[in-house]
Amino acid sequence: MSPNATEGRAATAGAATPPPDDIARDGRGRPALARVVANPLFAVVTGLIALVIAFSIVNGSAFASVDNVRNITLDAAITLVLAVGITYVIVTAGFDLSVGSVLVFSGVFAMKVMGWVGGSSWPTALLGLLGALAAGGAWGALNGWLVAYARLNPIIVTLGSLGAALGLSLVVAGGADLVDVPASMIDLGNERVLGVPPVALIALVFAAVAGVVLAKTVFGRHTYAIGSSKEAAERAGIAVERHLVRIYLFSGACAGLAGWLALARFSTTSISGHSLDALNAATAALLGGASLYGGVGTIVGTVLGAFIPVVLANGLVIGGVQSYWQQVVTGVVLVLAVYLDSERRKRNE
Repeated sequence: MSPNATEGRAATAGAATPPPDDIARDGRGRPALARVVANPLFAVVTGLIALVIAFSIVNGSAFASVDNVRNITLDAAITLVLAVGITYVIVTAGFDLSVGSVLVFSGVFAMKVMGWVGGSSWPTALLGLLGALAAGGAWGALNGWLVAYARLNPIIVTLGSLGAALGLSLVVAGGADLVDVPASMIDLGNERVLGVPPVALIALVFAAVAGVVLAKTVFGRHTYAIGSSKEAAERAGIAVERHLVRIYLFSGACAGLAGWLALARFSTTSISGHSLDALNAATAALLGGASLYGGVGTIVGTVLGAFIPVVLANGLVIGGVQSYWQQVVTGVVLVLAVYLDSERRKRNE
């Protein structure tokens, strides 16, 4: 056999067998460990664990108590329901600033519906739920129509809805919180099922269903396609405008459900208590891996991300930090989430 043939086979064998340190690399040549670390879920889980440990050390048993864990779970449940809707919107490369005010309006409308019906039993509470979903869905559909058909900027549209929904809430409620929440709903906010608040269970089941729809159905695939490229989605035969209206309607309905759950949680409409809800929900979605550029996002990430702003706020309150600083911290975390989203996009280009 000629020396050239022998060298050729050796070269081929060398090319077919990568060096040991290259075996566990992804398509871009990064080691598998680096790929795991770069995953948004890794950062969220690591950050959440760090926050829990830090606040447990600083605040002691006041933070780590069973009652406080329950409070965190209840607050995270409402944030999660809002964040699920915002995740769908962000996947389409849109945004929804109005969910906090729509939550308040839906809660006020639900209270009026339940007041008209009368009684404190579950039928009354369920009619209130239908009213909250209808009110939230109507706001969402209006937002979606203005974004999809009038082709207005989603940030401007939902910013306008933020102010309008909050103003109408005050008009309908007469400028004061409504407190006559049916006893059945109050029980829902205070009871436990296997140690877990029912409000949290409802939010978790809702998020699970929404996650399956987004990841495994045609509706979800169309949502990702629109976020990746509206032009390509239209060429593929997707009714982009109609789908966008449905997405914003869904986000509004999520705010309606969150408004109804908030009534059970707080036993009042708490009109002035939801100013940071939209920021918290958007932060949860972005920290969980959703991208403002569209086409990226999972409900699993949103579930994990929902705990970050809630744990932060809770730990700061227990630590005696003034509420004003909570708003500062929430804003900083949101900017950080946007920065991380931008960096992830640059790495993937």
